Amino acid sequence: MKSGDRNIVFTGIQPSGIIHIGNYVGAIRGLRELIEKHTSYCCIVDYHAMTVPYDVSEFSNHILDAATVNLACGIDPDKAVLYVQSDVPQHTELQWLLSCLTPLGLASRMAQFKEKSRRQKESVCIGLLTYPILQAADILLYKANLVPVGQDQVQHIEFSRDLARAFNQRYGDCFPEPEAILGETPKILGTDGNDKMSKSLNNYIAVTESKEEIWKKLRPAKTDEARKRKNDPGEPTRCNIFTIHRAFSRSETNEDIISHCRAGTIGCIDCKRRLLESMVEELTPIRERYLALRKSPKQVEEILATGASTAREVAMETMEQARELVGIRPIPRQR
Repeated sequence: MKSGDRNIVFTGIQPSGIIHIGNYVGAIRGLRELIEKHTSYCCIVDYHAMTVPYDVSEFSNHILDAATVNLACGIDPDKAVLYVQSDVPQHTELQWLLSCLTPLGLASRMAQFKEKSRRQKESVCIGLLTYPILQAADILLYKANLVPVGQDQVQHIEFSRDLARAFNQRYGDCFPEPEAILGETPKILGTDGNDKMSKSLNNYIAVTESKEEIWKKLRPAKTDEARKRKNDPGEPTRCNIFTIHRAFSRSETNEDIISHCRAGTIGCIDCKRRLLESMVEELTPIRERYLALRKSPKQVEEILATGASTAREVAMETMEQARELVGIRPIPRQR
């Protein structure tokens, strides 16, 4: 499905309260490019964040902060619809229709559900099982045909395609089958050099941190284990620090790092100092915009309210069509 000559893009934003450089490089940069070309819906998925324990007193602040950081990172509300999932009730209405089409076996085979249910065991909630159904509803509600995701989410997009196909076959044509867009940027590991960058593992560098805060985390970060001494030759392609260089530094800087690292003529600390300068050059404007927006929460709330209003209009049109196809009475219109 397309809007005019433009594709329709949907992306879900977790209200974690922290957006780190892995999120920024792997998702937000690419999203900025998509927004320039396509009709885009950027949804802060607060319902999805409720499937794990969370601080209720801080939840609303995390939602607002997620919007603030994304705006600071360049998500332009004049070019994309930025809104909060719970402000558009049609997300959960469509989830119910799709739930009635979803075989239990299919939902329980989802890799993330199996992994998380193994960890949580007896405390696993039904929300973890139905999470991908709500995710499918998020996407199909706007008839999105493109969804930027990481490799770990590809199965969920395939699941969304399955549900779109099942609905269309049973009730009539309504939803396009969305396609996953995989980013081409290298995967950035956490500062431990072992695991995915994560708030829970405390191995992250946030996009809004100061130069001093970034250096505090970058300085002890793991590098190529083959380099025991400063003059030992290294191999940049197996070093996470160089992966971050590739994401932030200019090509001439990267070529220089490769040459000197392999020759053993630059130490890891000097390599990190050069990386720090590259990161600060790009991230400082984001930090400044973020701090300015933090002082104007009403402005962010107004952007979210406008986005929700736009999203609801589209969502209601989709649900009117879906309700008619499944035989539910039309939504009553106020006189």
